[in-house]
Amino acid sequence: MTKYITRATLGGLLALAGALTGCSDSSEALEDNPLGELKPAKEVFGKATGNFSAEEWYPGGKLGTTEKASYSAATPAVEKLTSMMNDFNVGEGFFEKLYTFDQEPRKGLGPAWVRNSCIACHPSYGHGKRQTEYRANQIGNGYLLVIYHPDDNSYVAEVTGMPQTQAAAPFKAPIDESLISIEWKTVTAMESGLPLEFEDGERYSLIYPEVRIPQEAFHTNPKPSNYDVRLESTIGIYGTGLLDAISDEDIEEQWKKESKYVTLNPAMWDNDAKTFKSSAYYTAKYNDTGKYHGDHGPLKRFTYAMTRGSLQDGAGSNAIWNITNVTRSDRNWLYTTSAWAQAMSEDPEVIASIKADPKSPYYADGTEANIATAVRNLLDPSTNQYNNEWHNFTPEMNDKQYYQFMVWHRGLAVPAARNLDNSDVQRGKELFNEIGCAQCHRPSWTTGKDEMWIDSSIKAYAQSIGKNATDLLPRYPGQTIWPYTDMVQHRLFMKNDLRTGWCRTTPLWGRGLSRRLTGADDRLHDCRARTVLEAIMWHGYSKQSDGYRAAEKFYHLKKADRKALIKFVESI
Repeated sequence: MTKYITRATLGGLLALAGALTGCSDSSEALEDNPLGELKPAKEVFGKATGNFSAEEWYPGGKLGTTEKASYSAATPAVEKLTSMMNDFNVGEGFFEKLYTFDQEPRKGLGPAWVRNSCIACHPSYGHGKRQTEYRANQIGNGYLLVIYHPDDNSYVAEVTGMPQTQAAAPFKAPIDESLISIEWKTVTAMESGLPLEFEDGERYSLIYPEVRIPQEAFHTNPKPSNYDVRLESTIGIYGTGLLDAISDEDIEEQWKKESKYVTLNPAMWDNDAKTFKSSAYYTAKYNDTGKYHGDHGPLKRFTYAMTRGSLQDGAGSNAIWNITNVTRSDRNWLYTTSAWAQAMSEDPEVIASIKADPKSPYYADGTEANIATAVRNLLDPSTNQYNNEWHNFTPEMNDKQYYQFMVWHRGLAVPAARNLDNSDVQRGKELFNEIGCAQCHRPSWTTGKDEMWIDSSIKAYAQSIGKNATDLLPRYPGQTIWPYTDMVQHRLFMKNDLRTGWCRTTPLWGRGLSRRLTGADDRLHDCRARTVLEAIMWHGYSKQSDGYRAAEKFYHLKKADRKALIKFVESI
């Protein structure tokens, strides 16, 4: 039996599916863009040219780069194995297609959810697009709401960390999204004092969002108070398997190097001991991470806040559960809050609807009191959905399906670099290094042995077919890669900044294809930068910014040099 389903709600979902496939401006986001290969003339591609080495044409190394203009292509490491490629294609469907209440293979949506598909947030597998209103079903809306207490930057407890604005009848969404407002403000003066006009007269403008959610929008008991709201957008997911293959030791060495001249996040880094704190290593109650690497789990490296370790329990692995609320063998609880469960158990409309449906899993004995008890407990995140006294559900994504999803996730290739033989791009690379961009956007890494940590679901699947789990997933050992990130958290001190101010340096590889593939070039954590130039100048908003000196030097460049640097960023 499903967690809930009504004919009206299913009809609405099917109508939404029709809207998604019929909307002309979203077709690119739902399909792989057939834009052909990236190769220029054969005598140029893959060879040293100007100040670029031959390797730099392949940002993901030989095992992780595609020569197609696509964020969704498989890596050569996947393509060379027919069985793995088949699993990749199946896993792709779990990302691209809609989740439903009870239709295989993508069943189990809700009872509350953030989105009903992954690609809705990651248009063409890329960065989310800037929005002027928050609508969960708007294709390209990659925003997650960040609702927190500004006094200590902690998330509010009444709604989930990734707040949900959708729910299945008879339940009401934890947040009524129709009451959310997003207002884009224009910066009138840079806090740093840098003018909003370059020395040659070219002007630029910077914008930032102000987001408001009134207390009456929350369907929880209690309702949150003393809170603020920010937006965080999705980023491109290609190449994450390669980032996972960088060794913990190499990342720690980079942090140690930077600790000599910049303040690092004290929640992660012990500056006295010049090493990571125990909190920098990933732990999870549902997975054995303690014996992965000596006495600790894998090093956190994913999400803006660096909250996730290995890709096998990284942002995508977690999102396929908590964005949709689809349970699996290692996730036997719902992504909900006790405050929402309490509110639903007290809502007369919810109770009356369930009372009229004896087939509902929340029906209990049909009395209002026991229906309320069932609702209160079955919606609570502390309840084992497979073993409780009210109704026992079954896992909605099986171990094989999750494994196939992770083959796809680890198997996404980075697009090859473009135009490296262009003199402006070569000049742009020179300037990128000269003004200091490369200090945070470290150009290159060499992956380690890729001795990956494996989660319990994939281990269980491997055991069921008599295989070694480490042999089932794509691996990228010894690859020279060019992601342009130092894998370190920095602060830019922007107006209406992130929740904590700390943000991992986002990789730049492949971003130059964004407008071509997704129709937009929005950048930074909340899409406030509409162009590369705006993203650079946000680094100079405050003199406290880790990127201020580089942005200041960019400001003083001649227009031709500014264009060259931007062209370089759009080519890598």
